[in-house]
Amino acid sequence: MSEDGVPGGSGNPLATRPVGRLAVSLAVPAVIAQACNALYTIVDRLFLAHIPEVGDLAMTGVGVCFPILLAVSSFASLVGSGGAPLASIELGRGNVRKAERILGSSVAALIAIAVVLPTLLQIFKEPILLAFGASEATIPYAMEFLTVYLSGTVFVQFALGLNTFITAQGRARVAMTSTLIGALSSVALDPLFIFALDMGVYGAALANVVAQALSAAWVIGFLSSRRSVIRLRLRDIRPDPVLKSVVMLGVSPFIMQFTECVIQVVFNASLQRFGGDEYVGAMTIITSLMQLITVFSNGMTQGVQPIVGYNFGARRFDRVRRAYRGMFVVQIALNSAMVAAFMLAPGLFAGMFTSDPTITGIVVRMLPVFCCGMGVFGIQNVVQCSFVGMGQAKPSLFLAVFRKIILLVPLALILPHVAGLGVLGVFVAEPISDITSAIVAGLLFRGLIPALLSE
Repeated sequence: MSEDGVPGGSGNPLATRPVGRLAVSLAVPAVIAQACNALYTIVDRLFLAHIPEVGDLAMTGVGVCFPILLAVSSFASLVGSGGAPLASIELGRGNVRKAERILGSSVAALIAIAVVLPTLLQIFKEPILLAFGASEATIPYAMEFLTVYLSGTVFVQFALGLNTFITAQGRARVAMTSTLIGALSSVALDPLFIFALDMGVYGAALANVVAQALSAAWVIGFLSSRRSVIRLRLRDIRPDPVLKSVVMLGVSPFIMQFTECVIQVVFNASLQRFGGDEYVGAMTIITSLMQLITVFSNGMTQGVQPIVGYNFGARRFDRVRRAYRGMFVVQIALNSAMVAAFMLAPGLFAGMFTSDPTITGIVVRMLPVFCCGMGVFGIQNVVQCSFVGMGQAKPSLFLAVFRKIILLVPLALILPHVAGLGVLGVFVAEPISDITSAIVAGLLFRGLIPALLSE
């Protein structure tokens, strides 16, 4: 029994409920939560695309901001995805007090990020956006959206960075509620601000900020209450030596997201050079659709990760094995089904975002190419989730760097110049990286897992 009366390994559902049913009960709310987070950007683009006369330009301008939005959320992931698995492991050991110290120091880190990051981005936003693929036609919309969005950075950090500490307790439904509050608020406010109040892009950004603020308030309220096993206490909100471990473990998910920002920049810059605004707009649509796949992938891994972390800390290795084996099967099957849908009806999905025949034609041609490797990419997602859940920072970090930095970025820069591929080279880089990294991840996992789970 821990010092505040919370049971350790034997009384917690993470240790006792059948793994299959437990995984479903945690993964379904986590998937819904991920879908809600994705709605922020997808819904913005859907509504903006239907602004009369300038809709496609507004959507493309906001799409250029997407790498910066990813960068902001990646810092929340650095703290949340590093701190929450460590807290889950400590709960498995029955050490609730240390889990609370991890939470408090994570909040301190998120506050520091929320002060420094938006300040720097506000100063340099125009040259950054131009480097990221904005044109003379789209830069006004990008500037307007980003200026408002950055004012709410603190809410993004709290909403995304602390929600993982709720999931780490096995309270996936509560974590889902926080994202539902934010997403449904955004869906309701977007048409009100964009169309009814005629605020356009400014309204889309403002709706985003308000929605994130409501979600953050819910998360902080729960973690500060008696309902939370890991309590957020004012005395714990300070720098702590445990932050080093938080950052070391969180750096892999951070790199996964931050390098996604780098990749979007490379994509947009290359497409602007070889194709123009229409190709940047098409990539905005394609990346929005890819978010639907990552919603399910990340939601499932986020839901199952507490099972892996808790039982690894409690040395219940049979439950760890059952958790990651089931996750392999479900991820590959679901990813493959979604890829098949995109490949069979690309025009249908393109029509959700645009009526421009040029942009639609690009999506129809390039979406099947871009997404064809995502079915097997679920292997890397599961491997990284398992490594992070077991506190193994180095192999998880290697896999993140390998796919994005070693493979995808160089390929996206080089292939457009090879044999006259042009814009096609940008789209081909993605499946090559997905398939190669999935093979390497599977081999690495097979080599390391026996030693990690030796009885």
